[in-house]
Amino acid sequence: MKRLENKTAIVTGGASGIGLAISQRFAAEGAHVHLLDLKLNEAEAAAATIRSEGGLATAYGCDVSDQPQVANVVQAIHSQHVVNILVCNAGIGFVGNLEKTTEEDLDRMYRVNVKGVYNSMHAVVPFFKQNGGGVILNMASIVASVGIPDRFAYSMTKGAVLTMTLSVAVDYLADNIRCNCISPARIHTPFVDGFLAKNYPGQEAEVFAKLAKTQPIGRMGTSEEVAGLAIYLCSDEAAFITGCDFPLDGGFIKLRP
Repeated sequence: MKRLENKTAIVTGGASGIGLAISQRFAAEGAHVHLLDLKLNEAEAAAATIRSEGGLATAYGCDVSDQPQVANVVQAIHSQHVVNILVCNAGIGFVGNLEKTTEEDLDRMYRVNVKGVYNSMHAVVPFFKQNGGGVILNMASIVASVGIPDRFAYSMTKGAVLTMTLSVAVDYLADNIRCNCISPARIHTPFVDGFLAKNYPGQEAEVFAKLAKTQPIGRMGTSEEVAGLAIYLCSDEAAFITGCDFPLDGGFIKLRP
């Protein structure tokens, strides 16, 4: 039997990068995956690919910073399925220290990375309570635990994701709702390639190698490695795990010189 057989999972930001890898892995393990993404066309393409490989997937256009929109999408899913798993993966990045972060930058980061997680959990938790339990997995970051140069706003949001995870985990123990988070270090995604092409034209390979070496293990992680941990944490094998943060960082937090 597959690890998520007969489970229904919602993955925000499920059309690209880490979210896509999680969606694909969940579907391969038997879940019906509902991909929520700001870019509906990309979500539909990802869902179509999953279905072509024998999986179950449905796409939705959704701005996670818009609470009524998130609530409506979750309600639509709940009307047809018992939702078992929520993965709050949607997020955006920002490079800059305190002085280079404008009020507009900070508000935008908050709306997506903090309020987006809140909106998603706020919409799903009542249904989890009705259904007798569920699993939430949030995507935090190593910046929630250590200082990284020029990541002021991003660090603020991911610190909030970590503490929201702990709060939800303790508040809903009696409702059989587990809540954990993963804190990746640098993961090689299309976002990284786009960032390098935009900011370091002609130096992409050199800067990529430099960024890869900041992980003591000597490379960036992969989206598939994050998905491997996600499938475990959202499966019944992890039934005794809640309120935990899992660094997936190539030794960055503990083994840096």
